[in-house]
Amino acid sequence: MERSLVPPSIELKNVSKSYGPIQALKELSFRLEPGERCALLGPNGAGKTTTLKILVGLLRPDKGEARIGDLEPTSEEARRMLGYLPDDASPYRTLSVRENMEYIGALRGVPDVSDKVDKLLDSLMLREYEKAKVGRLSRGNLQKLSLALSIIHDPTAILLDEPLNYLDIPTQEIVIEQLKKLDSTQLVSTHIMEVATRLTNKVIMISRGSVIWIGSLADLKKMGSEGEPIESVVSRMLTDVV
Repeated sequence: MERSLVPPSIELKNVSKSYGPIQALKELSFRLEPGERCALLGPNGAGKTTTLKILVGLLRPDKGEARIGDLEPTSEEARRMLGYLPDDASPYRTLSVRENMEYIGALRGVPDVSDKVDKLLDSLMLREYEKAKVGRLSRGNLQKLSLALSIIHDPTAILLDEPLNYLDIPTQEIVIEQLKKLDSTQLVSTHIMEVATRLTNKVIMISRGSVIWIGSLADLKKMGSEGEPIESVVSRMLTDVV
């Protein structure tokens, strides 16, 4: 079965998740319309990574449901649409950069995988490292490889956990442009406001596992006083949460 090339919606409905006595998510609900690019914003421990893992099918909620379009994330069709960059990505360390990309591309059923690998090596400035073992890469180049592995199959629903971590400024610009080219629905988890403003135009703000605000970046800026940095507005909103 061929996967759909149309970006799907991404949705959580009343999702709760606990780790023993610690409740990570509390009836969390939101929806991204097809093609939207949205930041999942919140402090450390807010539940952002748990949210992404549920949406990609790595965790099951205790309550509620997740949907990629009208599909469960664990379904074969949803998995074909999904691309996921975790915050602790771990490519195969004993394989080279090219070998990792060709292997994952083959598993993903990428046609002309060698050509696709060549394009990603060049666009992400990894060409000089293509024969290097992953275990010898810098943290920044490891992050670029991990991003390449998450998008090699041209996913239409992309979940990114702190995608600009470890990248220098020129490389950040390359990655930002690469992500903007993709025809996809994107949810970017971050606690850094600058990442949200560069990659998205909508914000879902969560704290202690619950949504506290949803809206556009433009609306968020309007909530501050004249000249107030958007980071200050976000900090105030998060601090006010009881």
